[in-house]
Amino acid sequence: MNQITSWLYPNQFDLTTVMSTFALLIGASVVIVVLSRLLKKWLSAAESRIGLRTESIGTIVRVIASVLWIVTLLLILDIWGIGVGGIWTVLVSVATVIGVGFLATWAMISNITASLLLAIWRPFRLGDNVELLPENLKGRAIDRNLMFTVLREDSGALLQVPNNLFFQKMFRVHGGS
Repeated sequence: MNQITSWLYPNQFDLTTVMSTFALLIGASVVIVVLSRLLKKWLSAAESRIGLRTESIGTIVRVIASVLWIVTLLLILDIWGIGVGGIWTVLVSVATVIGVGFLATWAMISNITASLLLAIWRPFRLGDNVELLPENLKGRAIDRNLMFTVLREDSGALLQVPNNLFFQKMFRVHGGS
């Protein structure tokens, strides 16, 4: 231990800084691994109810783990005395630009929101016959994702109906056979 401290002091490193960095890295590793596994397990259990695909679950878990690692890195930089105020400003600015970009694409956001509300409210299930009024668009619901509900017409053609239409139009549901 004396060799480590004798190397640290001439190079202007403090032993408590190094030890707190290691403790933070170990703690963050444990927390991120446990949280990722719990989140993956919870999303996998809710996969059929929410309508998520396996690829989406993996992406969500990776994004959350990446954000946690970035926060850990920023905390380590702060421990070492590197000013992170500018980095936080850049990250908040990027998040703001992304947020404005999402708001600019209102149709996409409204479809995603409608998809989540349809998953919670469940006015119809896959296999039910759905008819949008007054356009008289009808078919069997065969798939629903974040943007569209796919209806198969009697002729076999597929209709991709934006999810937000279910909150703008009247629709009729007949149970599937």
